[in-house]
Amino acid sequence: MKKYGTTWVILLALLLLVIFTLSLANLGKRDENLTYFGFTSLLREGKASEVKKVTYTNGENVIYVQLQNPESERERPVVVPMEAKEELLKELGKAGVNVEVKDTEKSQMLLGMLSTFLLPIVLVIGFLLMVRSAQSGGNQAMSFGRSRAKLMMDNKVKVCFNDVAGIDEAKQELQEIVDFLKSPEKFTALGARIPRGVLLVGSPGTGKTLLAKAVAGEAGVPFFSISGSDFVEMFVGVGASRVRDLFEQAKKQAPCIVFVDEIDAVGRQRGAGLGGGHDEREQTLNQLLVEMDGFEGSTGIIVVAATNRPDILDSALLRPGRFDRQVVIDRPDVKGREQILNVHGKGKPLAKDVDLKILARRTPGFTGADLSNLINEAALIAARADKREIEMGDLELAIDKVQVGAEKRSRVIPPKEKEMTAFHEVGHALMHLLLKNVSPLHKVTIIPRGFALGITWSVPDEDLLSMTSAMIYDQIGVLLGGRVAEEVVYGDVTTGAQNDLERSTALARRMVTEYGMSERLGPMTFGKRNGQVFLGRDFGHERDYSENIATAIDEEVSEIISKQYSRVKELLLAHRPHLNAIVKVLLEKETLDRAEVEAIMDEVNRKLAAGEDPDSSSPDSPDNDSNSNEPPAVIVTREEEKVPVKETKPERDGGDSSPGLTPKFA
Repeated sequence: MKKYGTTWVILLALLLLVIFTLSLANLGKRDENLTYFGFTSLLREGKASEVKKVTYTNGENVIYVQLQNPESERERPVVVPMEAKEELLKELGKAGVNVEVKDTEKSQMLLGMLSTFLLPIVLVIGFLLMVRSAQSGGNQAMSFGRSRAKLMMDNKVKVCFNDVAGIDEAKQELQEIVDFLKSPEKFTALGARIPRGVLLVGSPGTGKTLLAKAVAGEAGVPFFSISGSDFVEMFVGVGASRVRDLFEQAKKQAPCIVFVDEIDAVGRQRGAGLGGGHDEREQTLNQLLVEMDGFEGSTGIIVVAATNRPDILDSALLRPGRFDRQVVIDRPDVKGREQILNVHGKGKPLAKDVDLKILARRTPGFTGADLSNLINEAALIAARADKREIEMGDLELAIDKVQVGAEKRSRVIPPKEKEMTAFHEVGHALMHLLLKNVSPLHKVTIIPRGFALGITWSVPDEDLLSMTSAMIYDQIGVLLGGRVAEEVVYGDVTTGAQNDLERSTALARRMVTEYGMSERLGPMTFGKRNGQVFLGRDFGHERDYSENIATAIDEEVSEIISKQYSRVKELLLAHRPHLNAIVKVLLEKETLDRAEVEAIMDEVNRKLAAGEDPDSSSPDSPDNDSNSNEPPAVIVTREEEKVPVKETKPERDGGDSSPGLTPKFA
């Protein structure tokens, strides 16, 4: 009812404004004013016959004159001095002018007063409406200080632990919260105190918000949800007021759960030196600290917060008594990804050829949100093809699209540039096959996707939690494979390796400065990692090593890159026939998987073993003076198992040729 009443008041104010505007317009319809001197001169000159009618109202000093003008019959106002009004009326009577006298009506007086005071009335009504819309509905005057938290009652929270997959350890830690909310007497009888706050730490998309909802759904209690940014406004004191109001509402609904998403927006480290001690964010944080440590344990209010930047939170926020427990929610492993895919695959028509185990293995690094998006993209692809089921091929296309974008087959690429792209990508692919400590090749393509002209994918056999120095060296070799292939074939390089060089240099520098893998500098770390991206805690930070050490670091990084570059170049020169043969087929098919690449290499090995020319069916190689200096071709195996041409081919190091999705290079 209040909503409709406010609407009618607004409509009434607009109507009055229209009436006032029309009244002004009607006044404007009169012709320009006649002066009193001009009108009396007209009478003295004997031109009274030109006056058709004169109208005036008792009590007013304005008369309205209508002339004998066929083009305009509008009345012209003439302001007459009050002392001369009687004399003027006598002269008009003598001249035979038609004079019409009107008495002042109450309605006209009311309309005149209304037109005079209409604008102030409209302004007052508008101000009252603005205040009313800003009122909280209670005793507070304005709603700026009211909490914006959304309340979901226990019967509306439909999420439970069965809807959360892939993070079993996190669910186990939160199960205690559920048990306490269901039966707190079991804990209080033993003198136990449940954690007042739980901080969920994890990357975006790992399921922090979903897990918090599941806790409320399992416990069957009200659930308050708010973002950390909702506390901070441009008005001083609003954030602290909203914190107080949030906990007041929570106490009325206790036992309940208060979930604060992205708490780093309000819980950043204090004392940054920017904005002073009375910064609005600091006031809000101070009030949050007081509320969390001030309410009684029997109230049953549990604060659950989520962040992906725990390193920037204030230490007072993380101490026992506030956020007693931190639950790390990491990216799911293979088993977790399979469980998540099972959850998101429910209710969707999956074809019989869909193997979620293989799909989980092909999606390393995917979060729960990524996997949900993957299933949805596959459903869209199947729908566009008018299919009734989601097939494995649709899921593979969806993986490629999610990671690097949709195919751009309409992009026109010159043949020469397309050939250079093929050599670049095959250089990467060969390194995946020749080097030992890298993930197996999945497929290579020269179909543009996103910003890339070509892409080489690899799929790890298992999720890696750490890397050895040999693995990092080989990874750098894979990154350099594309640029080295360009140099080997064309004697020149392109700008396409920019991202490869950036990543390989970063890996080499981290080996020296972070991992302590430098023989020259030893097992030491240098410099402070840029963990704090906001101004304040790291403001004015300087590196903790000398110029001599900085020079040594640069030299070590350069040496690592140079050694791996030479190593990769030696491998590609020795396996030039395989490079040419794979490029020829890739230019024809545009996409090759691991099995096809290995079949081409087996055929080249067969020709080499039989003494045939492996380039007889390969495309003409570009002219390059370095070709004459190439070493004799060898049968391709892993780098440590090179076999001369005349010897029999050894068994190749096995690798999974199933499709996968980790894009490595562009």
